[in-house]
Amino acid sequence: MKYRRLGKTELNVSVIGIGTWQFGGEWGMQFNQGEVDAILDKGQECGINLVDTAECYGDHLSESFIGDYMSRRKREDWIIATKFGHHFHERFTRTDVFDAEDVLKQLDASLKALKTDYIDVYQFHSGPDKVFDNDQLWTMLDKQVQAGKIRHLGTSIGSNDNLHQTDASSLVNSKVIQVVYNRLDRVPEERVFPSCERQDLGVLARVPLASGFLSGKYKPGAQFDATDVRHRQDAEAVRRKLEEVERIRREEVPAGVDMAQWALAWCLKNPIVSSVIPGCKSPEQVASNASAADLVE
Repeated sequence: MKYRRLGKTELNVSVIGIGTWQFGGEWGMQFNQGEVDAILDKGQECGINLVDTAECYGDHLSESFIGDYMSRRKREDWIIATKFGHHFHERFTRTDVFDAEDVLKQLDASLKALKTDYIDVYQFHSGPDKVFDNDQLWTMLDKQVQAGKIRHLGTSIGSNDNLHQTDASSLVNSKVIQVVYNRLDRVPEERVFPSCERQDLGVLARVPLASGFLSGKYKPGAQFDATDVRHRQDAEAVRRKLEEVERIRREEVPAGVDMAQWALAWCLKNPIVSSVIPGCKSPEQVASNASAADLVE
């Protein structure tokens, strides 16, 4: 495994992390604690030390799985990033709640679920600029940093071209930007990444496999059933993505190289990216993802 500095947090994170939206049950699979334990154990075995979750991956469900695991392991071996701003109701149904009083309750609920005294990176989760520009929210969060409940603040931007929130990071003491970035979506390179570089912000690249399109599993004409989040995408857009992926496979991926590993390493070719956080459904996928570090210089 290789490690990079997460901007001015000075945390050294594995270049491959573990994304855990899937633990909340919205990706067509229900997990149990044993399965989560096996995934995180394999991650640690491979040198991964970063796990990313959120309050709304299930109703703190993903956090609870992680917390149960951490309660039986060395907490200091892991860097835990989670998020705030949503109340989960049912599959793909959430209410946005970003007022300071409620976010404090969300923080305490996340700490309880994660069975920890502190969160390494606590991220504003895909909210609009109007609620981001709330001094009361950031004042409250700063107090939680001072109290030791949060080590560092971050922002998971909803639009991968949200320059407003990225540029305001230093003003609100946010030290990390999480953004969608992959071979099919390079928008952050234009404005967001230069802003991150100017401010020395850590960058977490989410959806590095483009929701699985860059996994190498799907050929043009592939269909996704109603239980799959990709089923919600426009059919014509899906067709174009699959055709572009086939072109990339043919023209850019070296012969004999696993496409998913290539796609993760492609993100990390950009030195501004501290870590990629792909989801995974099995220990085998974790090991495969981790192997992408071997392709990174």
